[in-house]
Amino acid sequence: QVHLVESGGGLVQAGGSLRLSCAASGVTFTLTHMGWFRQAPGKEREFVAAIDRSGIGTYYGDSVKGRFTISRDNARRTVILQMNNLTPDDTAVYYCATHRSILGGNYYSIASYAYWGQGTQVTVSS
Repeated sequence: QVHLVESGGGLVQAGGSLRLSCAASGVTFTLTHMGWFRQAPGKEREFVAAIDRSGIGTYYGDSVKGRFTISRDNARRTVILQMNNLTPDDTAVYYCATHRSILGGNYYSIASYAYWGQGTQVTVSS
């Protein structure tokens, strides 16, 4: 059974940083492309970042480019989202997810992802 557990969320002031982690089990992690999404109250779930199974290919939503960095540690079965220069607009629940296909592709679409974690709350105060 696939299990994803996010951690690292919290309350931070604008301009600050947070580091989110997602620990995965129940999947062959080295063959699994991973993504991060977020959902703010009253808004649709939004693509944040994705990383291919090799860790070489990374993809970012326009609103986080240059501020967020996604990485992975295959030995620890973990994907990391380093978030810098946070703004109140980054306030949301952040979810990690596993891509449906070993081939990857269309990383920006929610429909490309099969399993989701429970999410971790990130709140940025002004």
